[in-house]
Amino acid sequence: MIFTCDTSGISTEFSHFWKHTVGSDHAVIALRADWEQQLRRCHTELGFKCLRFHGILSDDMGTLVYDSNELIYSFFNTDQVFDFLLSIGMRPFVELSFMPTAIASGPDVFFHYKGNVTPPRDYGEWATLIHKLVAHWVDRYGIEEVSNWFFEVWNEPNISDFWKGTQADYFKLYQYTAEAIKKVDTSLQVGGPATANNGWITEFINFCTDNKVPVDFISTHHYPTDGFGEPGDDTLTLLSKSRRSVLRDAVIHTRSQAGSLPVYYTEWNTSADPFDELHDMPYAAAYIIKTVMEAQGMVEGYSYWVCSDIFEENYLSSIPFHGGFGLLNIYGIPKPAYRAFQLLGDMGSHALPVSGTHDTVDVWITKKEGFLKILITNTALPSHPIKTEQVEIQLYGIDHIISAGIERIDEDHANARKAWVNMGMPGSLLPAQVKVLEQASEMVKEPFEIIGNNSTILLVAEIPPQGTACITLEIA
Repeated sequence: MIFTCDTSGISTEFSHFWKHTVGSDHAVIALRADWEQQLRRCHTELGFKCLRFHGILSDDMGTLVYDSNELIYSFFNTDQVFDFLLSIGMRPFVELSFMPTAIASGPDVFFHYKGNVTPPRDYGEWATLIHKLVAHWVDRYGIEEVSNWFFEVWNEPNISDFWKGTQADYFKLYQYTAEAIKKVDTSLQVGGPATANNGWITEFINFCTDNKVPVDFISTHHYPTDGFGEPGDDTLTLLSKSRRSVLRDAVIHTRSQAGSLPVYYTEWNTSADPFDELHDMPYAAAYIIKTVMEAQGMVEGYSYWVCSDIFEENYLSSIPFHGGFGLLNIYGIPKPAYRAFQLLGDMGSHALPVSGTHDTVDVWITKKEGFLKILITNTALPSHPIKTEQVEIQLYGIDHIISAGIERIDEDHANARKAWVNMGMPGSLLPAQVKVLEQASEMVKEPFEIIGNNSTILLVAEIPPQGTACITLEIA
């Protein structure tokens, strides 16, 4: 197949919106030194700006406990987490969850760490907690700083595992929360409904409008393994026949529902399975790039779930590559998914129009300060047809090419899991093995041959199934 691009044509702004936020398990994990090291690397190398996680209010953080017949508020642990984020140049995307047992209406809990998922026994007590906590953060960090944070109410209340109340109960929780936050300062940003599968958005906006409840942004989640468009789905009815771009179609629908409100996807990944080997494989890299590139211009944030395999929703697995959600494994070794975000982060600030289509191949081209970046993926959902493709890209309007190079992510490139398998899949790693796998994870820029003269050139690259390549042209 042939793709074409006039590099002298009109370009459009290319936003790096995926850098806005990245996810991480639950709050207590953020007190670990090894996790801190990994997050610092993700921020430095990938440019993530905010961090979102569950459980800032859960009992293991000690934020609110009941002792000697009184409620005890303690914000020490929350401060340790947020102090660290600010110290490395990041900010919190504050998910207000789960319910402290001290004010919970029931005993229902979820996850290994037993986050309470019941409504408050008294919504006034909940509002008092939120007001005290947010006011404390404003006193500690200053309103100029905290007004740049995002306060998101709960996590996936449309799933019974995470919320034992009704939709009306959640809307009541949101109202009490939003009003408590705005009483601290009206400049603070609060939003929701933080739902799974793009749910409840229209109903949530209608509730806020009808009841004059403040809302500054819409947040929701989705995964390609969600049942988009299936019978009983209450949010999506018009989707493409191909599931290859189902997340794009969901984003379009959510964007239309949100109206003028900013949209933040605060969770997404290549699947919702916390032990899916595809998370560790080149497939994830290609799918990440395709998904992010297709969401361009429609959302303000697209938070990948999660940055690290130091993650214990079910339990903290000690197997080096166990299919965890993370971009880095427990030893801090980058997976192909990590390298995908590295390629995305190196793309330019303006995108050029590309002509050409293919069932599994996509091509995007951006400009970056004397460079052209040509990003190619050859990907299909698991069990769908795919094969190695020879991709031809014709470029016009280039005055002079100084150099050309290619970086790859595929079965034989930037694939630490394959190197671990070749080691015999050891259950724990020695420092020397970690060093070998880190090296195997790296992308290597190799010389790339171009065909033709400088005004009209042809790039030809073979891209294997679930492969990614980035061709960099230095131009004058």
